[in-house]
Amino acid sequence: MTDRVRLDIRDEVAYVTMVRTDKYNALDWEMLCGLVDAADRIASDKSIRAVILSGEGKAFCSGLDFPSFTKQPMRMVRGFLKYGVKTTNLFQEVAWCWRRLPVPVIAVLHGYCYGGGLQIALAADFRFSTPDCEFSILEAKWGLVPDMTGTVTLRELLPMDKAKLLTMTGRMFSGEEALRLNLVTETGADPLAVAEALVAEIKSRSPDAVAAAKHLFQETWVAGVRRAFSRESRIQLGLLLGKNQKIATEANFKKKKAEFLPRK
Repeated sequence: MTDRVRLDIRDEVAYVTMVRTDKYNALDWEMLCGLVDAADRIASDKSIRAVILSGEGKAFCSGLDFPSFTKQPMRMVRGFLKYGVKTTNLFQEVAWCWRRLPVPVIAVLHGYCYGGGLQIALAADFRFSTPDCEFSILEAKWGLVPDMTGTVTLRELLPMDKAKLLTMTGRMFSGEEALRLNLVTETGADPLAVAEALVAEIKSRSPDAVAAAKHLFQETWVAGVRRAFSRESRIQLGLLLGKNQKIATEANFKKKKAEFLPRK
């Protein structure tokens, strides 16, 4: 971990906070590595039920810190390299690592959510924002395109013409407009409170079922019918053979709170 990212685990919830307030949590090399490391640590802890991802200070994240990479161009080159059989480079991994976690990830957005910061948020499972949070696919300002998994996450949420419009113009838009565009899940004055309420609801369900649901939708959302149905059946069979499904069933029959085991 670096001092750019704080990881706190409380009541089975991992709070991941970007802490570079003087730069509005802009993404430099240390921030990228710190976020990926935090996700790796969370993945290894089966007691964690959810992740809340946020930024300290006046912004969620103002995007990539181009000046810092300009001063050390070899780091930019290293960031594009892929090692072994990995499908992501570092710039992509800092977003996609949240998508791969077997627990729900909720991004809490305020202030600014630009460029790479927006792509990190889009890779989360849910996004709760203040109405006045300012969004932009800001890469257009620098003569670039979104390359931190945005080409995949944007197509999940937007029609192609809307994705092209926002990408080609880099225009700014508010949290309220982001909600209308389907880029955020919900807006409110206190998005952290909304996120924590959702986490409490999710924690009342089997951690195996929650993990399976995330995996199932990610794997089958654009899959053909035959593959989707096959994965449904295979995953469901695994759940039926698991202890947490039996705990959920017994709790329902006895009308009591379920005490689940750690995720399988």
